[in-house]
Amino acid sequence: MTLSSDTFPKSAGYELSWLTDGPYGANPLWLAEWLCGDVDLKPGMRVLDLGCGKARSSVFLAKEYGVIVTAVDLWNSAADNDAVIREAGVSDSVTAMQLDARNLPFADDYFDAIISIDAIQYFGTDSLYLPYILRFLKPHGTIAFASAGLMNEFDGAVPEHLVEFWQADAWCIHTSDWWRHHWERTGLVKIEVADSMADGCKHWIQWAEVNGGGPNYKNTLREDDGRYLGYIRTIASRIPDRNLLPYDLMTGK
Repeated sequence: MTLSSDTFPKSAGYELSWLTDGPYGANPLWLAEWLCGDVDLKPGMRVLDLGCGKARSSVFLAKEYGVIVTAVDLWNSAADNDAVIREAGVSDSVTAMQLDARNLPFADDYFDAIISIDAIQYFGTDSLYLPYILRFLKPHGTIAFASAGLMNEFDGAVPEHLVEFWQADAWCIHTSDWWRHHWERTGLVKIEVADSMADGCKHWIQWAEVNGGGPNYKNTLREDDGRYLGYIRTIASRIPDRNLLPYDLMTGK
């Protein structure tokens, strides 16, 4: 059984049971397909899938775009993700690694693109993170993410209908405009796209219906109906000849 959507035709070819066995917050293939619709990926490019979860997005990137993927996640073991990759038949183009996104071993200017699917909000809000991760991206290379996000920021009290949903870790969720400012002010990247998905909350609800989540979670999404909750993305290119700091901002080495 597949979960078909005219909005995400590439994703429709993947078994629902394969997807629901892994991610729970968002459909990673839907987010990856939406994001990569405006990212110029070419076969053979080296792509870092940053915070890849259970490697579903990594398999998708390799199969649909022909890229060479390094699948990095902190919480899922390389052995478990490697099993997913082997079963999908893409071992020749996807390598799984269990690493902290703040402590990566790659050479400078190694990747053609850095992609993150529903993960970067958990570490990328740090003002030092973009200057750090750009070390591994080629000049003119693309850094891009798609994730759960806000349609409107709120600085005061959490809207009443979101109180149960809005746990302490939810404060990492922001609007695409917030991310545009967060990245643009560094002077290190050119923002190509920063927007939200049309009917993103409705797609979020559709995914929750088949992928679990308690009734309160689903009712919150329905009541919100896109006022605050949805999906966002930001796509940027690394500006060449801008000096990145000559040491690791995360470790000071």
